[in-house]
Amino acid sequence: MHDQKIIITIDGWSSCGKSTLAKQMAAKLKYVYIDSGAMYRAITLYFLRNHVDWTDSKKVVKALKEIHIEFSHNEFTKSSEVMLNGENVEYLIRDLVVAEKVSEVAAIKEVRDYAVKQQQAMGDKKAIVMDGRDIGTVVFPNAELKIFMTADNAVRVERRFRELYEKNPNISIEEVKNNLEMRDYIDSHREISPLRKAEDAIVLDNSNLTEAEQFQLAMKLANEKIRLRT
Repeated sequence: MHDQKIIITIDGWSSCGKSTLAKQMAAKLKYVYIDSGAMYRAITLYFLRNHVDWTDSKKVVKALKEIHIEFSHNEFTKSSEVMLNGENVEYLIRDLVVAEKVSEVAAIKEVRDYAVKQQQAMGDKKAIVMDGRDIGTVVFPNAELKIFMTADNAVRVERRFRELYEKNPNISIEEVKNNLEMRDYIDSHREISPLRKAEDAIVLDNSNLTEAEQFQLAMKLANEKIRLRT
């Protein structure tokens, strides 16, 4: 049965619904869902809390030795939540303060080396769905199915605004737009593992797709890859 399991990577721009799709696919396939972005957010939260100067590589390396990240399954929500040194920080890492700094932290070589090593270990037994920025290009370049998600910028801004507004009614759509533009620039221009589409990735533009249509399309792709291994 192990030979029938595959690794599915979902990369793409912020607020394209990567994690939503990845969670749905993992649940349907009974695979493990791994939110790579949550790992970088958890590291960022630790750095902010402990006033780590992430421009100093020695301090970064020292801090990373104090960080333990794992995922815990929430029976109530039926989803995985990130644990930072034993503390559930799933909601804390979604704050805009973390969002404003996570791209900076994720661009640091030592941070990416740390995260990629953990992510690759999680994929040893296959049967995982992982979303992020460089999963199909760096973490799992030999993954059986690679999806690259994109959407119209205005659609992405509106989605992100709705998500953040529930937690912070004082946030403005202009703030969200600026944050997304900043993250896009950093993600695609960073020296280490910039965001780019893998050559063998399938582009999924969901600007005009419903969540159900997107899921149906992605599952068709996954089932085709799985059948090839049976």
